Amino acid sequence: MGRTLPTITQQVSDTESAMAKFRRTLRKSDQFVFDGLFANARRHTAAISQTDSLLPFEAALLAMLLEQAKEITNLHSEIEILKTRIKSPR
Repeated sequence: MGRTLPTITQQVSDTESAMAKFRRTLRKSDQFVFDGLFANARRHTAAISQTDSLLPFEAALLAMLLEQAKEITNLHSEIEILKTRIKSPR
């Protein structure tokens, strides 16, 4: 029988486990953010699995950055809406 390769989900989990000592040294508030980064990566496991030329962790980092960029874009939009409301109150 051939050797079974770990799934992308397992590889992301393994990477997160390998970084446990790093995580433990972070402040509690940073640990929460750190956990959120890996949650962001897990949202994109299908896309990560399609990146043949990248290492799984590199693709996971891109997924994390994608989620961060989406959040920044949403926050910019909310700021613009609030600016518009301030300039022209009802």
